[in-house]
Amino acid sequence: MPATVREINGAELEQVISTGKVLVKFYSKTCGPCKMLKFVLNDVAKVVDDVEIVTIDFDENKDILEKYAVSSYPTMIVFKDGKEVERVKGLQQKPKIIQMLS
Repeated sequence: MPATVREINGAELEQVISTGKVLVKFYSKTCGPCKMLKFVLNDVAKVVDDVEIVTIDFDENKDILEKYAVSSYPTMIVFKDGKEVERVKGLQQKPKIIQMLS
């Protein structure tokens, strides 16, 4: 089943990343590259399976940023069963994101 992209808040993050493979995008509503990345992630979601893709607003969830050492946006972190397996900062292209998830 194709993935979907959904918004969560910092309080939900622990539960979401606890099982399976999850891509978390930390973003800001005022960030140009973050807005472009939204379209890229929607495109990625159409071609990947067994991955959950979630986004967290940087400005509304500052408490979770420190816990995961997120200092800039956009930042994407891939978690597998609750453990961080990869992290990238900045706008990424579809092939790079798909490679991260494989």
